[in-house]
Amino acid sequence: MRTLREIALDILADWTVINNAGARDALECMRKMGAVTERFGADPNGYAVVGAFLGNSIGWRGPVARRIKKELRQMCGHPRP
Repeated sequence: MRTLREIALDILADWTVINNAGARDALECMRKMGAVTERFGADPNGYAVVGAFLGNSIGWRGPVARRIKKELRQMCGHPRP
């Protein structure tokens, strides 16, 4: 399983102009994290950070976006077709 840091770098490589501030902020947090289960700031884990990214990344589309969003949902235990 890849770290959130690795995933964030892949996202930044594909999604060059991030207009949504919520997605941009969540992505910056993900760049500082290893696993979704590790503590981040006042939160007991990174699930909220990943959830915020997924909820705010509607404008990011394409095959890379679909693959990475699926990977993030599976990390959080919410697989979706």
